[in-house]
Amino acid sequence: MAKEQEHLRKPEWLKIKINTNKSYNRLKHLMRDKRLNTVCEEAKCPNIHECWSERKTATFMILGDTCTRGCRFCAVKTGLPNELDWGEPKRVAESVEIMGLKHVVVTAVARDDLKDGGAAVFAETVRQIRERVPGCTIEILPSDMKGDYESLHTLMDSGPDIFNHNIETVRRLTKKVRAIAMYDRSLELLRRVKEIAPNTPTKSSIMVGLGETKEELIEAMDDLRANNVDIVTIGQYLQPTKKHLNVERYYHPDEFNELKQIALSKGFKHCEAGPLVRSSYHADEQVNQSAAQRRIKYMKGYEETSGEELKNFTF
Repeated sequence: MAKEQEHLRKPEWLKIKINTNKSYNRLKHLMRDKRLNTVCEEAKCPNIHECWSERKTATFMILGDTCTRGCRFCAVKTGLPNELDWGEPKRVAESVEIMGLKHVVVTAVARDDLKDGGAAVFAETVRQIRERVPGCTIEILPSDMKGDYESLHTLMDSGPDIFNHNIETVRRLTKKVRAIAMYDRSLELLRRVKEIAPNTPTKSSIMVGLGETKEELIEAMDDLRANNVDIVTIGQYLQPTKKHLNVERYYHPDEFNELKQIALSKGFKHCEAGPLVRSSYHADEQVNQSAAQRRIKYMKGYEETSGEELKNFTF
């Protein structure tokens, strides 16, 4: 069975058109020049060309490129991490300014070797971006920090526009799919964020195709809503390498549409669901009204001064 699953052919709706245009290549060169990592590249995201080239969004991965965990779905390398780079927050902020980003997601490898899980570097990165590009909206996507809720205050004091933490899968499959992370601990983290910052949208993501049932997916949605999560994204799991978990099945776009309608009926304010949807997909559309207004004012100025026409952006 495993051998058959390993060669499960991707359906037509999972094929994407690569668009490595001038804008995309310029941004990729900038990332290398600034010695920065992006989850867009490390996690082999299928939407990288759309986000970088058209939507003016990107997801930076801080705290190095080596994770202390070894989740069985993730393409990021695992091992002993490097020393902290306190110059990284400044380089990220400089890149956000040069790229003229309207929305940025800051995520990180899990750093269980650090007492605060990297919260201080996270917070400094948010502050540096806010100082250089005050109109850019910022989403943070940290690990669970192994339940260190004092460090959560450090993160939230930096004032992110969205707090994102992914449960990744349903309760039954968590131990199989995620390393060290716990389903209920992730839910508690999301709940505590809402207690600290009631007006900050919270968000989580679920992968499908790992062997879950529809009933389990609905239960996961209910668990997220019970902890006041505002936004959910649902996407197809794709096996990064043969060493990772097999894809049990591919969901049809119609099934994703159904899951989206169920999520909205549960009370989520926003849901992105589709075969190629990832946690940061169309993240720029998910901020609250005050954050969106701040961004609009900034991006109008960017377009006027740079002479660059912004696509997929409504003022």
